Amino acid sequence: MSKKVKNLIEREVESRLKDIDGVAVINPRGINATKTNQIRRRLHEKGMKMMVVKNSLAKRATEKTKLKGFDRLLDGPSAVVYGKASISAIARALMAEKKTDEKLEMRGVFFDGEVYVGDKGVEQVSKLPTREEAIGLIVAAMLGPGKKLGGILKGQSGKIAAIIKSVEEKAKAKEGAAGAATPASA
Repeated sequence: MSKKVKNLIEREVESRLKDIDGVAVINPRGINATKTNQIRRRLHEKGMKMMVVKNSLAKRATEKTKLKGFDRLLDGPSAVVYGKASISAIARALMAEKKTDEKLEMRGVFFDGEVYVGDKGVEQVSKLPTREEAIGLIVAAMLGPGKKLGGILKGQSGKIAAIIKSVEEKAKAKEGAAGAATPASA
């Protein structure tokens, strides 16, 4: 491959990965073209992409990006899975693919400067909450004490209201009994 072609490929890889925070790397060896296209299609439906890369070009293309250091996962034929989805969503998608095809070799996941190696690393990342799930957990944690306080106040105010109502009913009953007793004596 000429230097000019390598530079073009390097720029293409860099443009695809420049805004990406994390990637997963798999080994495409042993998977035929039909299965590869099926994997690509299923990933694409989830907003993810898979790109087979030449290791040296991928390393050079990501030197100035947030992915600097992910080249530790590159060894032999490599396919990089990336997308706008959170890294845990990517890991979950790969775990689902692994269930459909046992030949799929997962090299690992890279994000925030951390490398999670192999099947165990991908599984570990897949258990992390996505951004939306994390926001939901935080909101639930923030609303929990307020909800409890509201329940306590509502419960206590309901008891107070019931006591006031019963006192009011007793007062009306006394007034009714006193009012009924006065006309009879007159």
